Amino acid sequence: MPNPRLSAVVITKDAENSIKDCLESVKWADEIIIVDGFSADRTVEICKGYTDRIILSEFKGFAEERNKGIDSATGDWILQLDADEVVTSGLAKALKDAMASPGPYVGYKFRRKNFFLGHPMRYGGWYHYSSHFFRKGSGRYEGLIHERLKLDGQQGTIEEEIEHRPFTSLSQFISRQNRYTNYEAKDFLRERGVLTGRHVKYNLYFKPAKVFWKFYIKKQGFREGMTGFIFSALYSYVHFMKWAKYWELTYGQRAK
Repeated sequence: MPNPRLSAVVITKDAENSIKDCLESVKWADEIIIVDGFSADRTVEICKGYTDRIILSEFKGFAEERNKGIDSATGDWILQLDADEVVTSGLAKALKDAMASPGPYVGYKFRRKNFFLGHPMRYGGWYHYSSHFFRKGSGRYEGLIHERLKLDGQQGTIEEEIEHRPFTSLSQFISRQNRYTNYEAKDFLRERGVLTGRHVKYNLYFKPAKVFWKFYIKKQGFREGMTGFIFSALYSYVHFMKWAKYWELTYGQRAK
């Protein structure tokens, strides 16, 4: 039997500073497909040095963008990537081994090693698994921002890591989360409707503190020093922003 073919699908948007490292790490794949949100920088130009499979798409949510890549892929297996992720040599070997001998699994999750301002995060809940490798025809994505892969079958586990460097400054982090929470609030309203005022107040008054406690104490973010403290405080603020925007879309409109 011929060796199974891999399609690497990469979601991009103004990623000229990171996309080259990403594509270099998967140039061994049988095909690379780019789904680009009309980048205004050199992202597409750089991508053309690695593939001619480039889809320009107005962003309507990560699930939709990833599914476009799935639909265009011709490989037997699909690896979904963000432009700021790098496949390590250890993970590349593990992916090839899994395709050659998948056993009962139609997909695999693997470790995601996240970097916060250049610092690798082992604690604080940011060293986790990523579910973005699966056999074509066995998975689709759902969700606007925090998309979820739905598999039609069993999922295995790979302990090798992908490296993820999502931002280079706090200003970039805050700007990106400001944009993401806009989508999240709208998506939450669409899925859950108008919740009670009591529920909203709980998430504005008390839940941010619980989020900080979860990341900093329960998930041992304190072991990352000042980096862990800032990380935990920022994600507490992100939760507050999402619910404040949800309040604006619902009860806030009535208060005007």
